[in-house]
Amino acid sequence: MSIASLCRLISLANYPKQAKVFTFRFSSASSADKFLTVLEKKQSNVEKTLALVDAKLDPNCVREVLKRCSFGLSQMGLRFFIWAGLQSNYRYSSFTYSKVCEFFKIKQNPYLVLDVIEAYKVEKCLVNVKMFKVVLNLCKEARIANEALLVLRKMPEFNLRPDTTAYNLVIRLFCEKGDMDMAGKLMKEIGLIDLYPNMITYFVMIKGFCNAGRLEDACELFQALQGQGFSPNAVAYSMLLECICKYGSTEKAMEFLGEMEKAGGSSSPNVITYTSVIKTFCEKGRTMEALRILDRMGARGCAPNRVTVITLIEGLFAEGNVEEAYRLVDKVAGHGVSDGDCYSALVVSLIRTNRLDEAEKVFRKMLESGAKPDGIASSIMIREMCREGRVLDGFHLYDGIERMQYLSCIDSDIYSILLVGLCQQSCSVEAASLARSMLKKKIRLKAPYVDKIIEHLKNSGDKELVTQLSRITR
Repeated sequence: MSIASLCRLISLANYPKQAKVFTFRFSSASSADKFLTVLEKKQSNVEKTLALVDAKLDPNCVREVLKRCSFGLSQMGLRFFIWAGLQSNYRYSSFTYSKVCEFFKIKQNPYLVLDVIEAYKVEKCLVNVKMFKVVLNLCKEARIANEALLVLRKMPEFNLRPDTTAYNLVIRLFCEKGDMDMAGKLMKEIGLIDLYPNMITYFVMIKGFCNAGRLEDACELFQALQGQGFSPNAVAYSMLLECICKYGSTEKAMEFLGEMEKAGGSSSPNVITYTSVIKTFCEKGRTMEALRILDRMGARGCAPNRVTVITLIEGLFAEGNVEEAYRLVDKVAGHGVSDGDCYSALVVSLIRTNRLDEAEKVFRKMLESGAKPDGIASSIMIREMCREGRVLDGFHLYDGIERMQYLSCIDSDIYSILLVGLCQQSCSVEAASLARSMLKKKIRLKAPYVDKIIEHLKNSGDKELVTQLSRITR
């Protein structure tokens, strides 16, 4: 057998696997063509005809139909989408809704959803509540509140009564829009038609009032929620507490925090909840009181996180309580927050309050003890050393951190700042070492420094290094 014949046999042996992929794609395209043939006729009650099409309904098919309908067949495309979503063997994801809104530009052309409802009415189509919910979910994805309300109002014209879920969709849209008066009106309307607001209704409304800064309304609704026998979870409690912290008093925040602690279970405050209250006290210049909240959360077995510690350190520095900040770091380091994160936050605050020498001592102590400084602390420390003209010291600090493999998140522009400083001070050996490190890490030179750095490195005589560095700046 010739080599050419053998190659053909091997090719044929591998062909079936590829053929399966091709057949699947062809099958999806073929199904889309069958549905499109029906839609292009624009016939009345098209849903009945779609049900008779002998074709597989899968995501690829639906996507292809919608994409092709977006060019001149918008209404038919939307009707196909609504119909397909009701089939027992097919369900839409939120991604599919977003693609429909994108294909048909529903945000820019909101009348399209109303045109579909009107077409159902004119053609006397058999419509059910599920179909309306698909339309309302489209409105939700496109964030068109007014049109969603009109769709909701159209349901009785088809002898359909909207349920709580349908109302919740529209209420959410008005809450996100900031129109809490309309959202409140719709919530009251639920009770007038023998329906009941559920936990989602209350949650959406409370969140809307909080976002609108209407604290009293949010608190009143929260009490009504409890009065109806619902048990708010930690999310609902935390959401209202955050609103109280933002628009209310610290006393009210502490009172509400106590309620959460008393409720216990799923309503117990977590680290995010406590940090929110701590932040409020710090912003009001009452950081020493915030420290007592830290003790309170510790007594309940809730460890602080990095944000908690940074918030407290910044608050203490803002009030001039530097020694207290040191005590805080010694207290919490390694207990829920790493030594590196705690001392890095301390270093950053020291630098920002013009205590560079002190910050450097803390930073070097971190390295000696094996604590890993974060990228922010490392970047600011080296930048400040360069700004003071201590470029060589900055490089040695960088080199020490590099050998400990702690530079994974340092700002890329620090490399250029350090390199140009080394070049200006004629530290050729160090500059070449840093340049090679940049090449290895594929870090590009920042535009303002390129010419100066390249010119200096040319004088070092390492032509290959200059060539490689020039290449990655393009």
